[in-house]
This record gives sequence, C-alpha cells and structure tokens, in this order.
Amino acid sequence: MWLSFWRSRDRFSLDELRYLSDQLTKVQVVNEVNKDFVIEALRSIAELITYGDQHDPSFFEFFMEKQVMGEFVRILKLSRTVTVSLQLLQTVSIMIQNLRSEHAIYYMFSNEHMNYLITYSFDFRNEELLSYYISFLRAISGKLNKSTISLLVKTDNDEVVSFPLYVEAIRFAFHEENMVRTAVRTVTLNVYHVGDDSVNRYITSSPHTDYFSNLISFFRKQCMDLNRLVYEALKNRRSDSASTILAAVDEIEDNLYYFSDIVSAGIPDVGRLITDSILILLIFPLLLPSLRVVDVNDMQSGVVTSLYLLCCILRIVKIKDLANTIAAALFYPLEAFTKHSGVKVNGHIVDHGFISGNQASDNGSLAQSDDGRSTINDPHSSSSSGFHPENNITQNDCSSSNLAVREVLLGYLTQGDDIEVLGSLIVLATLLQTKELDESMLDGLGILPQRKQHKKLLLQALVGEASGEEQLFSSESSLMKDGIGGELDVYLEKIKEHYGVLFPSSEVGITPRVHRFQVLDALVSLFCRTTISADTLWDGGWLLRQLLPYSEAEFNIHHLESLKVSYKNCASALVEEARGIWSDLLVKVLCDEWRKCKRENFLLVAMESSSPRKEPKCMLLLSQKFSSQEDIPDGSSLAAGERMHELVKVFVLMHQLQIFTLGRALPEQPPIHPPGDLLVDSHAQTSGLDAPLPKPGTEVSLVNAVPCRIAFERGKERHFCFQAISVGMSGWLVLAEELPLKKPCGVVRVTAPLAGCNPRIDEKHPKWLHLRIRPSSLPFLDPAKFHAYGKIKAKVLVDGRWTLAFRDEESCKYALMKIVEETNLVTEEVHKRLKPLLSLDTVLDSSSLSIPPPPEDSPLYTTPPNSL
Repeated sequence: MWLSFWRSRDRFSLDELRYLSDQLTKVQVVNEVNKDFVIEALRSIAELITYGDQHDPSFFEFFMEKQVMGEFVRILKLSRTVTVSLQLLQTVSIMIQNLRSEHAIYYMFSNEHMNYLITYSFDFRNEELLSYYISFLRAISGKLNKSTISLLVKTDNDEVVSFPLYVEAIRFAFHEENMVRTAVRTVTLNVYHVGDDSVNRYITSSPHTDYFSNLISFFRKQCMDLNRLVYEALKNRRSDSASTILAAVDEIEDNLYYFSDIVSAGIPDVGRLITDSILILLIFPLLLPSLRVVDVNDMQSGVVTSLYLLCCILRIVKIKDLANTIAAALFYPLEAFTKHSGVKVNGHIVDHGFISGNQASDNGSLAQSDDGRSTINDPHSSSSSGFHPENNITQNDCSSSNLAVREVLLGYLTQGDDIEVLGSLIVLATLLQTKELDESMLDGLGILPQRKQHKKLLLQALVGEASGEEQLFSSESSLMKDGIGGELDVYLEKIKEHYGVLFPSSEVGITPRVHRFQVLDALVSLFCRTTISADTLWDGGWLLRQLLPYSEAEFNIHHLESLKVSYKNCASALVEEARGIWSDLLVKVLCDEWRKCKRENFLLVAMESSSPRKEPKCMLLLSQKFSSQEDIPDGSSLAAGERMHELVKVFVLMHQLQIFTLGRALPEQPPIHPPGDLLVDSHAQTSGLDAPLPKPGTEVSLVNAVPCRIAFERGKERHFCFQAISVGMSGWLVLAEELPLKKPCGVVRVTAPLAGCNPRIDEKHPKWLHLRIRPSSLPFLDPAKFHAYGKIKAKVLVDGRWTLAFRDEESCKYALMKIVEETNLVTEEVHKRLKPLLSLDTVLDSSSLSIPPPPEDSPLYTTPPNSL
C-alpha cells in the first residue's frame, strides 16, 4: 500500500489531501513497516492545510468534513513509536501556528481532540519528545483570546473547573532545561494576558495558587546558588568565575522580569500572591537577615548577594505594595527577622525558622518525577537564609541585631569594605529612584531629595497648611520636623499584622530630620575613608548630589572640617605624584577626570530621568576587578599608573566637594596654568627640534648626545647617540644614529618616555646604565583596550629594560646627570601647572570662571607613538 504513496501527483492539490487522508483511515496498526508512510503523510497534511489556508478554503473544509483531526488522535492511540508521536505533535503545532483563518482556529479548538493531545501520556523521558510537546503547548497558547480560551476549558455553573493547557504546562515550570522553562513562561503569560475573569479565578484558586509560591521557592534556590558562586569567587579570587556569575545573574533577572510580566497582566490576586511569596519566602527569612557585618574571613558573600537581589527586585518587579513593604522593613531591627514568626501563605499559617546557612540548601529543591515532569518539594518547611549569617560578630556596632536595617546599610558606608560600600550605595540609589515608593518612605529613610521636600512644603503652603508654610519660610527650611505619617505607618502596621513580624512598636524610631543627617554623616565619613576605591567614592558623590542640590545649608562644621582634612591629604599625595612614574600624564588625566566627575556627579539631572551610575550586578563582579589587578606586579609601572589614576579621581572628587559645600559653581576645567611657549629656553631647542615630539626619522642635533651601544636582539649590538630631552611636561629618552656627512647631526631611531625610567648605574659595570622603559600610555584609560568591570582584554603590558653601554664611566655619569636634570624640569613644570589648583582659596575665588582646555596639539595630549 505505502509504495503507491510515491506515485507522481500534484503535491499541492485537494486530490493529494484526499489521498493522504484516505490512506490514513486504512491504517489499523502502526509498526516498523508503515511508520515512514504515516510520518510522511502527517507531515504532508500539515503542509497542505497551511497552503490551503492561504490559497484555497476547500482544503480546510475537506479537513473538517472528513474529521482528519480525529484520525490524528486515532493514529496516536495505535502507535507505540516515538517518531510518530514526534511527527504528530509537530504536524498539529505547524497547523496551529500557520492558520490565519479564525474559523479554522476555532474548529481546531472546538472539540476535545486538542485537550486529548494535551493530556495524553507521552513518555517525556525522551527529551526530543518533550521539546515537541512544549512547542505544541506554546503554539496553542499563541492563539488564545477570549473566544478561543473558552473552547479549551471545562465549566460548571460558569466557573472553570478544568483547564488542561495551563495545568499541564506548569508541571514543567521548573524543569532542568532552561528552554523548557522559558516556553512554559510564554504559555502562562499568554493565558494571563487574555483577561478572562473565569480563567483568572481558576488560576488564583487552590491548589493552582501554589504555582506562584513555588515560583518564588525555585527563585530562592537560584539565589542560594548565586550566593555560592559569589562566595567561591571572593574566596578563591578566580578571574574565570565572572562568566559563571553573569550566567546565573541573567537567569535571576529573567525570572524577575517574568514576575513583572505576570503582574502586568493586571490580575489583582496574582499581584498579591507574588508580593506575599517574595516577602515571606525570600525577603524576610533570607535577604534581610543576611545583611550583617561578619568576619572579614567569611568574604561577606551573603551581604553582597542580598544587596544585589534587593536592588534587582526593586528595579524590575514593579509592585507598589512590594516596594513600600521592603522600604518599611528597613526601619525594623535585624532581630525582628531572625526570630520565629507566624505568617500566612495562601491562607495557611506557616511557622518560619530563621536558621543558619549550612542547614539551608535543600528547601524548595527540585524533584524529578518518572514521566520527566519537574515539581517543587514543600517550600514551607523550615526555610532559612543559606547566606552564612551564623558568622556574625559583635565587635562592630553594625553587627548589633537591635540596629534597624537602614542603620546597617549606613554602617556599611562608614565601616564596610569596598564591595559592601558599593552595594549599600546602589541600594540607596535604587530606593531613591523607585517610582512605586511613596515619598513618606524616602523621607523617613532620610533620602528624600531636597527639591522634593521643598515642592511638598510649597504645595502645603499654597493650600493653606500652616505647617508647610512655617517650614518653607523658616530659617531651617531644608529640614523636616520630626515625625512622619502617610503610607509609611500603614506599611509598618501591615508588616506586623499581615506578615507576623512582631516587635514593640516603640523600637521603630522614625525621625526624618535625624535620619537625613545620619545619611549625610555617613556620606561625609565615606569621603574621608582612604581604603575605598575612587569609583565607589564617585558613586557616593552622585548620591550626595541627588540629595543636596542646594549644598551648604546641610553641612555642619564637623562635616566641613573632615572634608577639608581629607582634601589636604589628597593634595599632598598629588604633589608627590608629580615626581612619579606617570608625571607626564598627570595633568591630562586630571583634566579628563575633572570633566567626568562634574558631568557624572555634580550636574543636577531631573530625578525622573537620571539613573544610578552602575548596574546592581557590578557589585558581584567587583571582586573580578580586584583579581585582575592582582595579576599586575606591584612594582610595575602599570600598578603605579593605577594608583595615580585612583589618586587623581579621589582628589578631583574631594576638590569639587570643597567647592560644592560652599555653594560655588564648578568651573568647566580645573584651574591650572596653561602651557606657554614650550620650546623657548628648552633643551629640545638646542637639539634642533621644531616640534614638541621627537618622532622617529626626525633630524636632531647631537651636540649634547653621548655615544653608546645597545643590543635589542641577543648578539646584535647597535651604535647610537643617547640624549634626554624634555619639553614642558613631556620628556623622552632618544636614541639617534649619527649622520656621517652631516656632523654633529643625527636621525631619531627610537624613543621612550623619560618619566619613570628609574636610571641606575650597574654596580659591577660602571659603564652600564640601566633604564626602565614603561608603556607610553595606560591601557585602562583606553576603552578600546579595556574590558568591562576593569579587566584588560589583551595580555598585561610589562615594563621593558634598556641597558646602555658607554665608552667610559664619565660618559655614563654624564648621561645619568642629563636624565635627572630633564626629569627635574618636567617635575617643576608639572608643579607650576598644578599650583593654582592646589591653592584652594584661589580655586574658590575663580570657581565661577571657565578656564579653556589646553590645546589639542600640546604635550598634554600627546605621547610618543613609537616608544618602546
């Protein structure tokens, strides 16, 4: 029979479709002999129905008349061959996806054949079959609307009592394969966004509500896995762990976006279920108890992961109740979240044990059933943090369990390490920009922007509220009076009544004026710390500028004095750097960072459009930056360059803070002396140079040059004339070849930076002069060469070495003397250029002036392109 299938016929004809369907009806058993025909017939029917839907309606009319869909189901019942099941699922999926006629889709869904296929007992241990089945479910969900969804449910008195598509899909919601989980999410979102009230009531009724709490349990397990990755990265300082962490972060953020998409469907009960599950299963027992100061040997992995997750939840899951409850929880002491509390999940009382991390990895874990479906074990049994809070110490005030969570966050600014400081700043910045938060929350936390305070008081004054007018026009107009109401009180009460987090209400002290000064105190203390990276301090500058656009009224004498002392220390270090390895680039880097700091931290942007400088995940990867820095030898010029860059950035921030605290306008450029005529009275002029840069091939005078020998390759010595040349803040070591017919002139062959050459006469060979040859530029200042999160793409540059051999000891000493002399000239020029900047009184007097940048062709912007 099946051989006749191959006879020549018009493939895209009604006769072909009639022939195929007739042959299928004759199949009484599917075995190895005829399975190939059955598979090809199913494939061809899908192709013909799709073609007919677009070109000839009679194709689908025949499909309905002959009830070919029923033949499909009959073939499935007859077959025990996986390949036939695969083709059947693919055939139906292709038809559903490609049918454009609403009438055709309505027919496909209008009988029980579709639900039969959905609930058929396939052997899902076959991964390919599972993949086709999930695609089949996704294809059906893509055609759902208020008309078609009613064809796939069973009702009783207008209430949905069965919905196989949804029930079968969510059984795979936690499958180990990410592609399967993603497809299930698509199915569920398509269901939620239909907006059918009876279906919505069905999915928010027991036991289907367990899906949402199971989602959070599964998400919690992913959070624990992420924390283990972060812990290992901090412990081992492995540079290759970034990709693994980023992959885990992507999955976590995808889950949060899925939660957000669910909420956006507008089903009120679902938003409440997700909010309650996140708070009860994640925030209260897991994240908040982990915000402890622990021993430095424990790497703070739990703190970092918790800060990251709090930021992501606030930024991605746009639920007003969730955001405000999290903010209100920050006023509670840590001990409130480390005690047993009775809470309700889906109407059931659950007793949570807030136990320590090494007991915590199994709750909410996945189990695999015999048919391949994934399920969640009971997530409500003895949940715990899993973030190592057992390592708490009491030597630090921040570790006290009676401190409010907000005080712990501020404690990180004053006492935490670089990662904790960055995490705390990002959390505060995220709270500041979470639009779902009520302003009373920000005011209570002490981070309500000053302009919003003034706007609020102005509105109160305009509507005749005496308190608003009194505060707005009082001498302390920028300060809010103690005490606060609004939604904050509502959410504080809700945490106690609805979520069972109990403690005496008197322990919550909410005084916005005091809290505001606590935030300012913490930021000022942060700016005075010497162990925190410049980038993190800049993040603190951004936060300060968002809070205090009007500056001086908020700072007290202690603040100003602390900032001034810190500034003077930075200025002294900058003076020392003028003699450092990178003195020739010091002013250029300073000018560049001045503009960046002003643009990123001190230019006020509208609150609605501004955003924090960093993504939350950068705090997880900060350890990778430290790891890459450890690969650079401490004594190398690159290590010195990084220290110089850090110092400059801190100095610029402290300098601009000094101006900001006094309410002065920041100049566009730092107040430095502009370059004069660089070639006048310089040693470069005596060498015959008419340009500030001695390029290879340039003719120079060798009057002051010293003959020497050097081998760039083993066994191949070359003869050169050596001289050190400086122009302004730039200097070079020059090797030139003498021109025999034009003495005493030569041609430049090789150049290298003068700064950082560290000249040294060999102790055993007094005719040898050793020179360090550093790179001509810093790779991390070039975005094309520098990877995100501070990792150099290319191999780390290393310092070169020259050993020059002179004909006698006097020549060697003379060369050393010339190098020292030219280096001193460069240092003096740098000091001269920086002098007005280092005089703070001069800066404040001229802060309203705009100093033009140095010309692009000056040595400030150039480095020898061919130096070694």
